[in-house]
Amino acid sequence: MAHPPLILSILLILISTLINPSNSLSLDYYKKTCPRFEEILKNTVVDKQMKQPTTAGGTTRLFFHDCFVDGCDASVLISSNAFNKAERDHDINLSLPGDAFDVVVRAKSELELDCPGVVSCSDILAVATRNLISMVGGPYYNVMLGRKDGLISKASRVEGNLPRGNMSISEILAIFANKGFNTQEMVALSGAHTIGFSHCKEFTSRIYNYSKLSAYDPVMNPRYAEGLRKACANYVKDPTMAAFNDIMTPGKFDNMYFQNLPRGLGLLAFDQGLYADARTRPYVELYSKNEQAFFEAFVKAMEKLSLYGVKVGRLHGEVRRRCDQFNSLST
Repeated sequence: MAHPPLILSILLILISTLINPSNSLSLDYYKKTCPRFEEILKNTVVDKQMKQPTTAGGTTRLFFHDCFVDGCDASVLISSNAFNKAERDHDINLSLPGDAFDVVVRAKSELELDCPGVVSCSDILAVATRNLISMVGGPYYNVMLGRKDGLISKASRVEGNLPRGNMSISEILAIFANKGFNTQEMVALSGAHTIGFSHCKEFTSRIYNYSKLSAYDPVMNPRYAEGLRKACANYVKDPTMAAFNDIMTPGKFDNMYFQNLPRGLGLLAFDQGLYADARTRPYVELYSKNEQAFFEAFVKAMEKLSLYGVKVGRLHGEVRRRCDQFNSLST
């Protein structure tokens, strides 16, 4: 029979894990079960980014969209079937880049050959995002490992959890606050727009028929607005048409995104809104002048985001054999 203090200690550990699942995660979770995890993931990410430079921005966006709906559990990777419309098929996720999904699938395939049934898709997505950000000049940050893949993915759970480009700053701050992120963290995470792109349909309301007095949003730099009008001229016929979020250094993770905003070079209404709103403008001004301050805030925010709603233990998740299917469907 276990000694009473030992029983109490075990209970405290279990309670602590339930309250804070990150307690059961670790930086070296796969050290013994999949020693080549970091090596395989690094090689896959580097190869993909070299061949398709937009992978970094796309994967970062995919990771955010995953975490803000039911936590960082790879639920956004699940494909829909006849019985279930999954997260990725909600309209806000239809523009998520295929290259982002592809880099996770490639890494999973390689890892399944080396250590089958060990590494979760959610861990792959979290580390791939960190590696890609670092690869294009962004800061390195720690990613705790040991997440399980979620058991639920429903398009009906998406609405209201993800910000849209035409939302007001108040609406977006409310979404972040509901998940425990403050104003500074929201602005820092928005700095990820320094890489990646947005489809024309997400900002055409700013550049075509804006009002009776102006063809485009008057806060936009006129030359920038005119360039976008030409670039998106055929967006109705070709919905894949897009523009870089950061027109100056689109392939580099830096603080140029924030430098662009005072110049009227914010692509989405939300981007420009960060500079216009008194609650967020001080952080925009700080990060535009001090890249190190931005990087430090981004690291803290990303480390916090990567732990949001994580699933641990067999009761709460699984290690999928395929990232796009629950194990119950892939047997």
